[in-house]
Amino acid sequence: MNDIAENITNIHNRIKAACTNCGRDSSAVKLLLATKTVSSENILIALQAGENLIAENKVQELKEKFETLKVIPHQTHFIGHLQTNKIKEVIKYSQCIQSLDRIELAEKLQKRLEFEEKTIDVFLQINTSYEESKFGMAPEKALEFALWVSKLDRLHIKGLMTIGLFSAETEKIRKCFQLLKNIQMQLLDKDIPVHELSMGMSGDLETAIEEGSTIIRVGTAIFGKRPYPDSYYWNENK
Repeated sequence: MNDIAENITNIHNRIKAACTNCGRDSSAVKLLLATKTVSSENILIALQAGENLIAENKVQELKEKFETLKVIPHQTHFIGHLQTNKIKEVIKYSQCIQSLDRIELAEKLQKRLEFEEKTIDVFLQINTSYEESKFGMAPEKALEFALWVSKLDRLHIKGLMTIGLFSAETEKIRKCFQLLKNIQMQLLDKDIPVHELSMGMSGDLETAIEEGSTIIRVGTAIFGKRPYPDSYYWNENK
């Protein structure tokens, strides 16, 4: 795929334009490459082009790609639904988990990290669209959950993550992003360091940036369409 580098440039141009339109500094918005089902060879092209943040949804893919990709310094985030029996592998192959959404998972992460004498960065995943098909903490429980997680010394809270509503109506998607921003402000008032907002993908990144996103997750617009439906990527069981 010789067009990967060109696609990356196009995305950065979209990010810069969106930031300019809403009066933000483009340096405050990072690009996270969503590399689910993408070959190691194509990911290397992106890393060689200067990118340094990738995200995987599947534990198996984390493992399979690790050896090939480690030749170029980068950071890997896990953005898929995390089963508790996969914790050991995820903390071995990634530096950040963006899908922390329940107490049981947080507790088991804490115990495993204590055992390994490690820490890990985490984002709290919030289901701002209220769709049953999506994972994530209910918005109304975000504060209680965040306060509880903040007491776990092995988990370093960095921000919030959400998946916007899959809709052709921009304003409906915007409401999801506005809700996450409102939750962020609520948590910051309680001194919970959720300074990052991971929201926005290929189709809605401009709206996400307008509403305060600091991390844009882009896969399709860089690597092309995937062979599976979107639901595949957000369910570790599939």
